Amino acid sequence: MVRIGILTVSDRAYMGKYEDLGGPAIKDWLSFNISTPFETVSKIVPDELKDICDMLTTWSDVTKCALILTTGGTGPSPRDVTPEATLAIADKVMDGFGERMRQISLKYVPTAILSRQVGVIRKETVIINLPGQPRSIKETLDELFEAIPYCVELVSGAYIDTDPDKIKAFRPKK
Repeated sequence: MVRIGILTVSDRAYMGKYEDLGGPAIKDWLSFNISTPFETVSKIVPDELKDICDMLTTWSDVTKCALILTTGGTGPSPRDVTPEATLAIADKVMDGFGERMRQISLKYVPTAILSRQVGVIRKETVIINLPGQPRSIKETLDELFEAIPYCVELVSGAYIDTDPDKIKAFRPKK
């Protein structure tokens, strides 16, 4: 069973002033597109460097998530620190994920250049910062996810497959 973490970073959602739409959007997308049995762990944390680092570290090192997807906290405002937290706990930076996410989003909004999303590896966990809005999450995952299962497999050995009628996970021919 593959374990996937879904971390929402939002002061307002954490305080109950705003409904978390990003986390459920990620879970719905995964449920619709992944054919391999998986389980998720989810949490909402405030835009605080320590809180984000603590969750990413715990889910990677203790909970043993093969994949962690974050949503929120990737913009240019002073409170947006998700990329800094992600980079702080990383063993390796996977620049292609951030580049590709901005490339995808630029097809829809010119403000995609303001996004600071990153992808990293910590131990045996792939961690990717997704956009905060449900529509943007779907647009991004629809194109980005084809590369994620193979990356997860290379890093941890965990196997994630997708419904090929919806999205085809790329794996090199053996």
